[in-house]
Amino acid sequence: MARLRRGVWSNWAGNQRCRPENVDQPTTEDELASIVARSRRVKPVGTGHSFTGAALTDGRLVDMSGLRRLVDVDRANGTVTVEAGITIADLNELLHGLGLALPNLGDIAYQTISGAISTSTHGTGARFTGLAGQVTALRLVDGTGAVHDIVDPDLVRLCTVGVGTLGVATRYTLRVVPSFRLRAVEGADRLDALLEDLDRHVDENDHFEFFWLPHTPWALTKHNQRTEAPADRPTPRDRAHLWWSKTIIENVGFGALCEIGRRRPALIPRLATALPSSGRTVRIADSHRIFASARLVRFLEMEWSIPREQCVPALRDLREMIDDEGHLVSFPVEVRFTSADDVALSTAEGRDSAYVAVHMYKGTPWADTERYFRSVERIMREHGGRPHWGKMHFLGATELAPLYPRWNEFLEMREKFDPRRAFANDYTNRVFGA
Repeated sequence: MARLRRGVWSNWAGNQRCRPENVDQPTTEDELASIVARSRRVKPVGTGHSFTGAALTDGRLVDMSGLRRLVDVDRANGTVTVEAGITIADLNELLHGLGLALPNLGDIAYQTISGAISTSTHGTGARFTGLAGQVTALRLVDGTGAVHDIVDPDLVRLCTVGVGTLGVATRYTLRVVPSFRLRAVEGADRLDALLEDLDRHVDENDHFEFFWLPHTPWALTKHNQRTEAPADRPTPRDRAHLWWSKTIIENVGFGALCEIGRRRPALIPRLATALPSSGRTVRIADSHRIFASARLVRFLEMEWSIPREQCVPALRDLREMIDDEGHLVSFPVEVRFTSADDVALSTAEGRDSAYVAVHMYKGTPWADTERYFRSVERIMREHGGRPHWGKMHFLGATELAPLYPRWNEFLEMREKFDPRRAFANDYTNRVFGA
């Protein structure tokens, strides 16, 4: 989680810091609007899982955790309305108690719903959109402190992914579905065989993803299918095994290998062969318990959305680049898929998408991380890549504008909602222009 220590706020990864003049925690929309109206600079912040400087400010930092209530459940229309500061984990539990669920989720649940939506966080599933595509209405406080209900479908599409530049979202109305279970099958495949048959894996599973282990020929796979079968009733021994494999092996054990690699980089290719894999496992559980995983090992991350048809050539180029340039990478490369949506700055706007995420262990020398990330960026741009708004990249407005057909319309919304740039900072000036 993000933290505030001695007046300095830092994000989850520890790579972004700022010293705000004040930290506010409003519990009502009126309090929030008043803070914005009287502030020169203001930025909302959730749990700080963005790797960019999107939340940094020398003005007022608004902690959104006081706005986390469930506002409305509309079963007839299949929607719920929630305040923007609720974490996805808490929302999942609330929905589950109502017999409902979000149709698709990312693999981390401690983000706030507003942080995840505004940066186009997604999940995986070739027939499903990311979170932004599930929004049907939103409410936000603009740069003057005025409150706007965004309900017109076209305006919703323009304003949903705003990276914090249009205003402070206070609530969202989201599509939901009856709660469902997933049958999760995890295993390992050789990367070459997986890539040769990738379309079958993606199309025949409701939610498919895989993790290629650099310096090895192996990929860890997750095949998740929706099922009517009852959830597993694990014995104490089963629960202990799950805790051991998911918490100890996948986090503590993996973290230990990463730390050895940080201290002795030359060992990373050999250590990669010891990365966790417990063979083929099968588990049936409620969807939100399958989608999200604990992430205790800290890292820096870059992720790119590319047209789905570019996934295989992009991964082959990535593997060749790692070998040719001699990068030592201890983290797997994560690959996921979603359907196209029509949200203006969504990374899946107008195209079925594959997502390629790369990571470097926290504490790796920045020179090594930057060299790797810049090489990944070059390859992904060659394959039509759009960077995840909440993860690291080196692009500015000039390079980003051609990637989004409605870019100029979005900038018009920014001018309308925040003409005095109360929500601007160095990051937003870089990616959207000052």
